[in-house]
Amino acid sequence: MKEVLIITNYFPPETGAAANRIFHLANGLQKHDFKVSVITPLPNYPTGKIFKAYKGAFKLSSKEHNLTVHRLWIYASNSKNKFIRFFAMLSYSLSLLWFFIWHKLPKTIIIQSPPLLVAFTCVFFLRHRKRQLILNVSDLWPLAGFELGVFKKNVSYRLLESIERFNYRHASIVLGQSQEILDHISNVVPKKPCFLYRNFPDFDILTPNPSGTDTKKLNIVYAGLLGIAQGIFKLCKALDYTNVSFHIYGTGPEQKDIEAFIANHPELDMHYHGELPRNKLHQALLQYDLTIIPLRNRIYGSVPSKIFEYARLGLPMLYFGGGEGETIINTYCLGWIANSGDYQHLNQVISNINKEDLDLQLKEHIQKTALEHFDFNKQLNAFIKFIE
Repeated sequence: MKEVLIITNYFPPETGAAANRIFHLANGLQKHDFKVSVITPLPNYPTGKIFKAYKGAFKLSSKEHNLTVHRLWIYASNSKNKFIRFFAMLSYSLSLLWFFIWHKLPKTIIIQSPPLLVAFTCVFFLRHRKRQLILNVSDLWPLAGFELGVFKKNVSYRLLESIERFNYRHASIVLGQSQEILDHISNVVPKKPCFLYRNFPDFDILTPNPSGTDTKKLNIVYAGLLGIAQGIFKLCKALDYTNVSFHIYGTGPEQKDIEAFIANHPELDMHYHGELPRNKLHQALLQYDLTIIPLRNRIYGSVPSKIFEYARLGLPMLYFGGGEGETIINTYCLGWIANSGDYQHLNQVISNINKEDLDLQLKEHIQKTALEHFDFNKQLNAFIKFIE
């Protein structure tokens, strides 16, 4: 039985696309007769605080879904302060080094990136030991940070670029969640073996509802992280609510601002429903007409995993983020497109959507497309063949 170690910053019981993606990968490999172990921090995302059940622990190892999971100490924080965030990543990196010293590691190791520093720690200390290092790149840092306004192109940025190039050069194989990521890596390190590994979900099929709620208004829902990149607070302020009812699920840094805005504007048809477990969230989403997938800025390499998750639910989408995600929505006829960052165009697109067009036929088409083109098991089988 081949052994695989996955090193990641996010893993259940944490929620969100990153944790779900890594769990599906680990669980899928385990079902294909791999012996899978996972190293991850003590759960803390997205609150920035260690979950109650894990408080006081320095290291915990357990068996979960036939996976061996090692949870290591981290200085947990979701602070916007760059130095505090850096220290949090550094603390996890130091925990990893301690683990590497005292444990025998398998030959095949999958390393999640970003965080860039954590990936660098793994690649730097494991590169000379005849191991297959598979770098799983879900976002292009530091480029994504620059496009979000987090970084400026200064000495620190160039240092991060050097770390990024080091990681690519010394990885045996690079996985990228978008074609843009793979194109970027090929430009940095030509001839590097790369594999397009989309964030396809793996959950039981649900039957789409014939229609959303019975109200005449267009019921639009957003579910996910309430963070800077998504820009939901700005979206709340920019939407035209004339014929729209807007519903929000999730948590994150902008949550308090959103709740305060809703409380101060009772005249707007806008509702915050908190955070739900993934299976309950899927059931809840089926009651809505349309989901919106926004990115505050077009981020090169970013393809929100929500596209593939909502397609599997048969949920029509309004994409507001540009880039490769926009191409996927158009190619597979999954919904509507609004120009990235153009809120006037967004409201115009919404006003032209006829609620009667959001019928069962459209939803069944979207779900059928997902089952045919976004198949997790087909992709996993291809990946296993690629690394063998």
